[in-house]
Amino acid sequence: MSDVQKNNETIWTPSNVITITRILLVPVFVAALLCPWPEWLGLPDFGDQWKRIVAAAIFVLISGTDWLDGFLARKYDQVTDFGKFMDPLADKILVTAALIALVELDALPTWVVLIILAREFIVSGVRMMAATKGVVIAASWLGKSKTVSQMIAIVLFTIKDSHADIPISQAMADPLWLFSWIVMIVAIVLTIASLIDYLYKARVVIGLVKSDSEKERLVKTISDAEDCAVEVVSKLEERGWTLATAESLTGGLIGSCITSVPGSSVVYKGAVVSYVNEVKHGLLGVGEDVLDSDGAVSEKCALQMAEGARKALNTDIAVSVTGIAGPGGEEPGKPVGTVWMGVSTEKCLKAHMFMFEGSRQEVRVQTVSAAFDAILETIQVES
Repeated sequence: MSDVQKNNETIWTPSNVITITRILLVPVFVAALLCPWPEWLGLPDFGDQWKRIVAAAIFVLISGTDWLDGFLARKYDQVTDFGKFMDPLADKILVTAALIALVELDALPTWVVLIILAREFIVSGVRMMAATKGVVIAASWLGKSKTVSQMIAIVLFTIKDSHADIPISQAMADPLWLFSWIVMIVAIVLTIASLIDYLYKARVVIGLVKSDSEKERLVKTISDAEDCAVEVVSKLEERGWTLATAESLTGGLIGSCITSVPGSSVVYKGAVVSYVNEVKHGLLGVGEDVLDSDGAVSEKCALQMAEGARKALNTDIAVSVTGIAGPGGEEPGKPVGTVWMGVSTEKCLKAHMFMFEGSRQEVRVQTVSAAFDAILETIQVES
């Protein structure tokens, strides 16, 4: 069975079905609130107040499914990437549709909707920027409280009289009108506060300040590499292959990620950390002529390192990396970030060159990720 087929099978979990249903019910709520459906059904005595109550009930029902799909996903361990994407999107679609419908009914001023929607657009943009840099910005209680207060306010504004054509002093005599606005003001305050909190947490990502330390970003990136190592170990085990690594600039980081996976000893035999040329020549068989003419950071060196590691550790595949992580050490034609990688199997011997950017640690971690990609690609080609 292909990976695509497996992925399609996991999409239609009960929690994801509920999420899709929630989105499909949004037009039902809008129609219940805006359309003259009592007349269509021959219910001329069905007043506007009951119509609003029906619409509010539908909104509460849709909102309640948000808790249900999350509960089912966690209980049955069916959390999927599709669900992570669609669940917050469903909430945004529901809230946006409700706010626009309330503006259409003159029950809510436009400026309230603009504040709420502007916050969502800004946060979504920052979240995409963070994702491209491998950073996850944790949700806070402010964001969750904002969502709850908005939902409650929308329900209240759905069932209350708009009082759009009378003075505010008269409208304030209506307790429901007054309570609705109190809740909405709380929701607006929480909306702005959660935006400020989110921007503060993302200040490094969006360039508001420069980071004195890249530790958090590095840890997240290494975590991603370790996640990729899980797939590498799984694919090697499926293929029945064993792996060896020859590492120079990464200093054993590839092997560290591999061995973080439980059961990796079935496929991983070990590494030769050949940080200096003497080890490259003495243990991996890199020719002295290659080191003298081409240098340690070269295609020929990477190929001989990979071939030497595979033969020395008697494995089915070996990957080697040699490069310049910086901040110094650049050579003519080989700036900081230059990395050569070799991959050796019984059937093929190939090399790849990369030009990575970033700090010393970022270059090393990008090299690890590239090594895992090369292993997976080789397994797929030779399967």
